Amino acid sequence: MENNSRRKFIQTSLAATAAVTVGNSFIANAIAGEPEPAAFAFKQVPLPFKYADLEPSIDALTNEIHYTKHHATYIKTINELIVSEKIPYKTEKEFFANASKISAKARNNAGGAWNHNFFWESLKAPSASAAPTGKVADAINASFGSFEKFKTEFADAAAKRFGSGWAWLVKDGSKLKIGSTPNQDNPWFDNAEIKGTPLLGLDVWEHAYYLKYQNKRPDYINAFWNIVNWDAVAKRMV
Repeated sequence: MENNSRRKFIQTSLAATAAVTVGNSFIANAIAGEPEPAAFAFKQVPLPFKYADLEPSIDALTNEIHYTKHHATYIKTINELIVSEKIPYKTEKEFFANASKISAKARNNAGGAWNHNFFWESLKAPSASAAPTGKVADAINASFGSFEKFKTEFADAAAKRFGSGWAWLVKDGSKLKIGSTPNQDNPWFDNAEIKGTPLLGLDVWEHAYYLKYQNKRPDYINAFWNIVNWDAVAKRMV
């Protein structure tokens, strides 16, 4: 009986000491018999349209492969890396604020996971009205002079991005800016080539357009304007 009492006292003391020392860490949880908190995980957004809805701008097969193969692989890979590399960050923005501190593989797959979610939510079926209105139109006109000048500058950034990458429209203070990033970088990255709040992004990796446009990236960029969801852009303007 005395040994049992002594053992219980030691266990209780250890638990109390660990809880004071490490707070809610996995050590305290383990001593208390609680499971270790689950690691943060990236999630793939449901596609907000059917594969064929973006035709003729983007064909159904490209959308299906892009979403179910490329994007799904980024999601799967980064979630595996979070565990295997013991990446401590708990939100997407925290990941990107520390992009320069994580492995290139984790950085590219985290960017690929988020960028594609952002991309899908930026698109909608073609409509008669393919130009922005309201505060988006006002901000574009103030920053670039006109919607046509904006499209020209954005298309130029997308077309001249060497190799794989993205073109971006971002909000930086009261101004809008255009730029591009390589690979799966985005404007939230601490070491991004362009920084700001992303408003619109265009995937210019070949897998995004090659089935329909082959090497004619400018044709793909031109078709992009028919399927931009300007309502989504407006919601991102904070």
